[in-house]
Amino acid sequence: MSELIEIVGLTKEYDARHIAVNNINLTLPKGKIIGLLGPNGSGKTTLIKMINGLLTPTRGTIRINGYEIGVETKSHVAYLPDRTYLAGNQKISDILDYFCDFYEDFSPEKAIAMLQSLNIDPNSKMGILSKGTKEKVQLILVMSRNADLYILDEPIAGVDPAARDYILRTIINNYNPNATVIISTHLIGDIEQVLDEVIFMRYGYLVLYTSVDNIREQHGKSVDAYFREVFAC
Repeated sequence: MSELIEIVGLTKEYDARHIAVNNINLTLPKGKIIGLLGPNGSGKTTLIKMINGLLTPTRGTIRINGYEIGVETKSHVAYLPDRTYLAGNQKISDILDYFCDFYEDFSPEKAIAMLQSLNIDPNSKMGILSKGTKEKVQLILVMSRNADLYILDEPIAGVDPAARDYILRTIINNYNPNATVIISTHLIGDIEQVLDEVIFMRYGYLVLYTSVDNIREQHGKSVDAYFREVFAC
């Protein structure tokens, strides 16, 4: 089966006037890097949280590798949220031990190798690290798993260009090539070089799902330029 995610009739209503995700139907393949793009309030984070099982849909279904969202799918998904979630008093080495205990597919050897490549001391506490280094540590933790689906919510926001380059290289070089990576970001120009496909969302609706090559061939534009045209940014 080449499909990894199957979404049917997916809706999330907070109340009658606040519909964050509205009747989305979408099938995503294995082995792709996909950009999840849209203006603020388009429903991207709500969609991500439902795929991760952190929010329950009002209607519709999500399946990952044929399984409905639940305990089984949690072992298939590696998730990087858009905010720092590691406590400042934790040592990186202790966090590695925790990930080893919690995730069967976590490779401490891969994580240590990536930390060493950045000269990050595993005995350092998270609280003394710069924002960019914290972002790198969190990404290393996620990319050290052998998951089927990696979901990265704003992985390059708020970090300097050099850190962005490292983060993108880490994503390209360390994810399982049979897996799929979903990257949600506003910094389209910085990531479109690594994307195979894109999803455009607005007001909770699916606006577009297509390949990057299709945008360039049919419209003669970069993803960033076409996004600005579609959303009149």
